[in-house]
Amino acid sequence: MSSPTLKVEARGDREIVMTRVFDAPRRLVFEAFTKPELLKRWLTGPPGWTLAVCEVSRNVGGSIRYVWRGPAGEEMGLSGVVREITPPERMVATEKFDQSWYPGEAVGTVILTEQGGKTTLTQTIVYESREARDIVLKSPMEQGITMSYNNLAALLAQLANEKSQRSA
Repeated sequence: MSSPTLKVEARGDREIVMTRVFDAPRRLVFEAFTKPELLKRWLTGPPGWTLAVCEVSRNVGGSIRYVWRGPAGEEMGLSGVVREITPPERMVATEKFDQSWYPGEAVGTVILTEQGGKTTLTQTIVYESREARDIVLKSPMEQGITMSYNNLAALLAQLANEKSQRSA
């Protein structure tokens, strides 16, 4: 069984690097990051929130749009542009929140490596400034990503179980 531990590290002046191992093949993890019907099942935000809008392009230059909706109807939106995509191993996209809580735009890179049926996800986010990176590090971002990645691990286990039942 893979470790459910998210490792978060500040690197250089403007980067945050996060790593987690998932007990699933990278093809499945990649699909969970790029298919709206799967993203809506794990990238839900805090308890009571949903990913109400989920648009993800799998083409360079295409757009990404997420809008989370809270239990009282509040919304938090994020937009971005796909800069690079190499299925099933690499995705690079910009991100900017509608009500930006840190200055500027960020660029996120997700790299998936598989060994022995387990996938190591390495997510690097580069911010426009050290100030922006430090604001994010002081926020509850780590708890939020841990929660989302726990949801993703549960979804991946469910998808693997569904697949094994179909092939039985």
